[in-house]
Amino acid sequence: MTNLVSAEALTVVHGSRLLLDRVSLGLSEGDRTGVVGRNGDGKSTLLRLLARRQEADAGRVTHTGGLRLAMLEQGDPLPPGATVREAVLGDAPDHAWASQSRVRDVVAGLLGGLDAADVGGLEATISTLSGGQRRRVALAALLAGEHDLVVLDEPTNHLDVEGVAWLAEHLRTRWAPGQGALLVVTHDRWFLDAVCERVWEVHDGVVDPYEGGYAAYVQTRAERARVQAFTEERRQNLLRKELAWLQRGAPARTSKPRFRIDAATALIADEPPPRDTVALARMATTRLGKDVVDLEDVSLAFGAGERRRTLLDHVTWRLGPGDRVGVVGVNGAGKSSVLALVTGALQPDSGRVRRGSTVVVAQLTQEVRELDEVADLRTLEAVERVSGHVRLGDRDVPAGQLLERLGFTAQRAWTRVGDLSGGERRRLQLLRLLMGEPNVLLLDEPTNDLDTDTLAAVEDLLDGWPGTLVVVSHDRYLLERVTDRQVALLGDGTVRDLPGGVEEYLRRRAEAKAGAVTDARTQARSATAAASASAAAAGVPDAAAVRAARKEMGRVERQLDKVARREAQLHAAMAEQATDHQAVQTLDVELRQLAAEREQLEEAWLEASDLVE
Repeated sequence: MTNLVSAEALTVVHGSRLLLDRVSLGLSEGDRTGVVGRNGDGKSTLLRLLARRQEADAGRVTHTGGLRLAMLEQGDPLPPGATVREAVLGDAPDHAWASQSRVRDVVAGLLGGLDAADVGGLEATISTLSGGQRRRVALAALLAGEHDLVVLDEPTNHLDVEGVAWLAEHLRTRWAPGQGALLVVTHDRWFLDAVCERVWEVHDGVVDPYEGGYAAYVQTRAERARVQAFTEERRQNLLRKELAWLQRGAPARTSKPRFRIDAATALIADEPPPRDTVALARMATTRLGKDVVDLEDVSLAFGAGERRRTLLDHVTWRLGPGDRVGVVGVNGAGKSSVLALVTGALQPDSGRVRRGSTVVVAQLTQEVRELDEVADLRTLEAVERVSGHVRLGDRDVPAGQLLERLGFTAQRAWTRVGDLSGGERRRLQLLRLLMGEPNVLLLDEPTNDLDTDTLAAVEDLLDGWPGTLVVVSHDRYLLERVTDRQVALLGDGTVRDLPGGVEEYLRRRAEAKAGAVTDARTQARSATAAASASAAAAGVPDAAAVRAARKEMGRVERQLDKVARREAQLHAAMAEQATDHQAVQTLDVELRQLAAEREQLEEAWLEASDLVE
């Protein structure tokens, strides 16, 4: 296999911290490599070095001649004044890009169809898009091109379950076996297993390679840890013997052979540095009674007039003690709104929400905005504001020890909350929530900004969580790991159980999309066929059928004009309310409905045009 990228003795120092210490590695054609590691250990730095987007303090990176490399970074590279068409397709005419199966697949899979309905259409301006939509456009722009090496930094951010499944399938089939190469940083463990054939773990200045996907990586790392533990136990036994020998009486100390002293010194110096692991222990919770939260005949809608959108339509949904429920659904279907109903932050339009008298609810939100109130406090002070200690098992543990268990060093414990990274903020807020001893825990996209080690630790904590747990997430691994059942919000105002889990959700969504397209085409063909049959039965000449078809085309064109005007209004409204996440989601749902209506009208126009030609 051809070697595409080689790195020799890469060294990077960030401040006083050594991120990479003389790291050497390479990528060859056919490699599908995932990169994991703790937040801040240098994963993104490694990607930028290999892509030559950043210079190392020492060492060098070599690319093979003519290498076509594309990289998706976590930042937003799109020009705000460009349109979606310009960003993804450039100036290529429709017939040119639509004739390429790869480009069609990318546009349909990431942007919601060939008309890019999920991002407001191909003519939508980048400045009017939400952060998630811009991320999809940037990813589509990269994947639409032809590249020998694709480097992706957290590509699953802002993608829903369907988007992640599509991306995994696209990357699996993008190149023929043994061709092309992929290097990806992601915290989505299902995605790692689905796409990658080997894993690099970045930690403590080194990069450890593992064969296989995430599951194989976990197994191999556990085996390495077992071997290291056995080696350390032998070393400790030998060290105890050497130290005991050195500590014998004065006469013996004067005659000790030098080699024995040197051996003991070497053993002491060989003490390995401790890894910065994250440990979460089971915390106390407030006693939970038999009644938790019941949504009874609840209806909820947003907007007014043509923009009114029904999220829940006479829904009854009950949460019992110890229930562990995962929630999936299309964007704008109301997942976050359901959590707001449970917490009481939102009231239903009709029906009622009943909460047990002993219920204590805590919610980890997506933005973790609750920390803005304590942004000027030190990390330890922010925790102590909730409680100075918490009950772990049979003993009280102070807040400082809990911070240390969550990976906050003594230095980071005195860092301003406003200066923490995204992953550290999420860890800190989770700890603050747990110290309040809730018995109902709501997690809204909890995997954002967390590395795989922290996610594993959080899952370990949730395994022993004695209360009621509700998780909204696009992370299939997390949902299947910590919840017992899943429910779906499909945008039709209902909450549906998913006995088959996420796979059943994906199947239902695929069937719904296929059914919508089939129904639109069937209706259009039936209308045209009925007009032709009626004309033939009445003995009307073919010219009459042509006139009827032209009349139908005129009607459809007028409807398309109305749809286009409404879409323009919605784009303008989204631009005005760009900072209002809920409003943008509601507008986005209506845009999708208009896109579906436009597709049906276009099918009807094509059917009628067949008679005119």
